[in-house]
Amino acid sequence: MAEKACVKRLQKEYRALCKEPVSHVVARPAPNDILEWHYVLEGSEGTPFAGGYYYGKIKFPPEYPFKPPGISMTTPNGRFMTQKKICLSMSDFHPESWNPMWSVSSILTGLLSFMMDNSPTTGSVTTTVAEKQKLAKDSLAFNCKNSTFRKLFPEYVEKYEQQKLSEQAVTDRVSPVSNPAENTRPLLDEHGNPTRGGINKIEPPKDVKNRRQSFPTWLLLLLVSIFGVVMALPLLQL
Repeated sequence: MAEKACVKRLQKEYRALCKEPVSHVVARPAPNDILEWHYVLEGSEGTPFAGGYYYGKIKFPPEYPFKPPGISMTTPNGRFMTQKKICLSMSDFHPESWNPMWSVSSILTGLLSFMMDNSPTTGSVTTTVAEKQKLAKDSLAFNCKNSTFRKLFPEYVEKYEQQKLSEQAVTDRVSPVSNPAENTRPLLDEHGNPTRGGINKIEPPKDVKNRRQSFPTWLLLLLVSIFGVVMALPLLQL
């Protein structure tokens, strides 16, 4: 059970955090356990984590602030192993370097800064930029499957729902591409059998067919006149 000094300290830090939030970080204690905090780190622009939302936990000991907390991350991120404690100078990996003057805000700021770095540590992993970007893109959908995340961070659940609606709207605006093969399908009669007409060919316009069949009248008269003159020539020579 947490000591009174610990509870009082964490309550005070939560009020301070609500008044002056850490940039790109949201953190809240569990409703029934002041020693268990949940956080979301937002990936910084210009990094492979941009657009990502990384959910994790901070477990404070009952002796806080005289002992450091344990820190872990739940969302796959390409920087730290999930569900494993992260080695930081302000975590319980290094109690000898812990400073009781550090606060929850200090811890979250240090965690975000260390995540954007590439320095190896216990609990870190090595991934490519493309892998980190893919995980960042999928992070919000992954988090929203977690019931605790949904309860503590409804604003991110709403953001995810809005993203899905936007993606659906874009999909609906894309018109289906017609298949050229449809124009060569055989015509079927009412019984589903191919008709004698065979392939459904595209017919030329009627006016084009009429133009092909019509013959100028003046040209016909000229040909008849020439034919008459030719026939009359032998009679004129007699």
